[in-house]
Amino acid sequence: MIKFLVKGILRDKSRSLLPVIVVSLGVFLTVFMSGWMKGVFGDMIDMNANYTMGHVKIMTKAYAENESQIPNDLALLEVSELIAGLEVEYPELEWVRRIQFGGLLDVPDENGETRAQGPAAGRAVDLLSPESKEAERLNIPKSIVKGDLPKEQGEVLISDEFAERFGVKVGDDISILGSTMYGSMVVPTFKVAGTLNFGMAMLDRGAIIMDIRDAEEAFDMVDAAGELLGYFKSGIYDDEKALIIRDGFNTRYSEAEDEFAPTMVRLRDEETLKQYLDMADNMSAMMVLIFVLAMSIVLWNTGLLGGLRRYTEYGVRLALGEEKGHIFKTIIYEAIIIGSIGSVLGTALGILVCFYLQENGIDFSALMKNVTMMMPTVYRAHVTSELFYIGFIPGLFAMTLGNALAGYAIYKRKTAQLFKELEV
Repeated sequence: MIKFLVKGILRDKSRSLLPVIVVSLGVFLTVFMSGWMKGVFGDMIDMNANYTMGHVKIMTKAYAENESQIPNDLALLEVSELIAGLEVEYPELEWVRRIQFGGLLDVPDENGETRAQGPAAGRAVDLLSPESKEAERLNIPKSIVKGDLPKEQGEVLISDEFAERFGVKVGDDISILGSTMYGSMVVPTFKVAGTLNFGMAMLDRGAIIMDIRDAEEAFDMVDAAGELLGYFKSGIYDDEKALIIRDGFNTRYSEAEDEFAPTMVRLRDEETLKQYLDMADNMSAMMVLIFVLAMSIVLWNTGLLGGLRRYTEYGVRLALGEEKGHIFKTIIYEAIIIGSIGSVLGTALGILVCFYLQENGIDFSALMKNVTMMMPTVYRAHVTSELFYIGFIPGLFAMTLGNALAGYAIYKRKTAQLFKELEV
């Protein structure tokens, strides 16, 4: 019977073409939007993880309470010993030190006098260790506009926007007016190795990147760090594992009486990121539900129109003695076959578009010049294993539900009315 139904569907385009097109479009939109949303939210989450939060982050309790002020006077001490213990306890994580700092960038003239000054928001990361992944994690190589990565201590990278505004060139000396972790004022001088542009207003306004060892010496933070960031070696954030690690660490290390005791937070603990993660988790389910309801209504109407066209056919089959239940079953089987064809076509098209956008992305930088949130300027879709089956949920369910609702009219056919129709 299935072979007979397939032949009927392929030969009679009038009863299969429109439903296949409707199902294909609905499935395509479901797959595409699911991949697009996962890519957009995933990029935003990865960016915040790479630049600020890590998958988990360790700070002192006092630092965590005043994190927005970057209080390096409340930084972690004896960090090497702490990292050594963490590597043994949590071998699935890679631990990196970060020091954030603020101050004034001072640009001297040929006489050593101040020519220009501007506010700076700096990050110190491990740029010089051969095994360090920090430069790639922060996308520094691809963000460099002029010059190159620092090759030795005493070299820094500054914002290309700042360099253009104040006429700073690669090889020039600049000074940073800041303070040590003990409150003393310092004015260390560095050589500009290159300029960079992250494409985000929040990072590009007065950004300065230096090696962690330069920051230790400049700000009197030897074997200290404002933050320790942990990244899963798989590169993928696992919220359940992060929760277990966070709770275990805080139980073991956090002492209620000591404000300098280390405390750990996970990526989801940041309020804005928590909302993004929740939205990413729920978006696919919401879209599937919406498209199932919308497509069911459309396919119901399509089925009713098709049923009206085939009204005489159903009448003849009933007159020949075919049971109503059998006719209804054939309608459902037809719906499953048509839904499968449309789902395959829509899924294939959706994955192809998502794959293209995963490789190329869409640049929204022109619309985000004044955005202060840490958001990427190029958004990409993300192809996951879920995309290969998620479209079949609305494709099959909606088509079957629509035809079932339309086919219910068969059970309302009365024998007396049937013979009257056939006489006509």
